[in-house]
Amino acid sequence: MNQFFNRPIRVTVWGENFHETSERDQAAMAERYPEGMHGAIAGGLSKLLGDAVEVRTATRDQPEHGLTDEVLDNTDVLTWWGHAAHDQIDDAIVDKVHQRVLGGMGILLLHSAHFSKIFKKLMGTSCSLSWRSKDDSELVWTVAADHPIAEGVPSPIVIEQQEMYGEYFDIPQPDELVFISSFSGGEVFRSGCTWRRGKGKVFYFSPGDQDFPVYHHPDIQQVLANGVRWAAPTASTNFAAPAVRNMATPQFTGAKLNPEADKSGEV
Repeated sequence: MNQFFNRPIRVTVWGENFHETSERDQAAMAERYPEGMHGAIAGGLSKLLGDAVEVRTATRDQPEHGLTDEVLDNTDVLTWWGHAAHDQIDDAIVDKVHQRVLGGMGILLLHSAHFSKIFKKLMGTSCSLSWRSKDDSELVWTVAADHPIAEGVPSPIVIEQQEMYGEYFDIPQPDELVFISSFSGGEVFRSGCTWRRGKGKVFYFSPGDQDFPVYHHPDIQQVLANGVRWAAPTASTNFAAPAVRNMATPQFTGAKLNPEADKSGEV
């Protein structure tokens, strides 16, 4: 069980489901991810977290992109993977997810989700970066050894084949930098970053491209499991975004400014 709840963490794994169904990529994707990338991510979370989570999947091609009010109302942590169809996501759904994060839902943005509408809305920047999809290898270095997201993972995590993401990454200064990656071409990248937005926790983690079976990597699965536990809201979270508060009644009564008070500042 979640340390804050007397129930499992409710996780929704959202996937764009574009490459899995496109004519060009479908055959190769079926070999790498027979149940889709969202299925691989969900399976890893269930395997590592067991009864501590209830995991469901949702995809872009479902009604309301699979993120109906009922689904969001029953989601404590949302994971998001997108790449080729960011512009197809309904702005109204993005707004609902954004409000849910401000109200306390945790969110994990994965790999190409750096260009998703929801990540750019949360960050307020272009979220652009450098990239190269060749035969690169990636080392994921832990730079916050005592962070809960880094628990139980080696430093570095070795990914033999992966797309290169490099600086400059146009994001706000992270609240916490957990991982930095280096690549065989010499590039470096802030690959694991956290922020707070409203009451919600945000974790961006870059490893995981559609052309490589990265989400089957046990250390990557561990990072995502740790990220879900870290991002989970507390029992007191009411999922209402912070709002303006009218303080009509003063907390103190009887106190008045004394015009004769000494303003010299001497002590």
